Amino acid sequence: MIWEVFRQEEPGDSHEHVGNVHAPDREMATLFARIQHARRMQTNSLWVTPRDEIGEVTAEEAAFGGRTDKSYRWAMTYNDIDASFAEEVADSESKQREAARKRREALREEETDA
Repeated sequence: MIWEVFRQEEPGDSHEHVGNVHAPDREMATLFARIQHARRMQTNSLWVTPRDEIGEVTAEEAAFGGRTDKSYRWAMTYNDIDASFAEEVADSESKQREAARKRREALREEETDA
């Protein structure tokens, strides 16, 4: 059985693939990995996993339905509002204020009629 070996040099570092070992079980694979991949280099930890258990996600699969534009996360994108949009917002706000004023007047008329 082939076992893939990943090594972490220092705490906090990523584990990097350093090779593989041939062993009949996990215990022997771990022993062989320590001998071949950790003996001569500083090693914080090793990951040893069967080759059959490693799955691959292709670039196409990783896209998850397409790349997403995340520019909304950066405040600087809000500075690029074009003038027509600003006018539309101002127009909408004035219409909302007018509608609210009319509702208040209608409520006052109902109260005076009652």
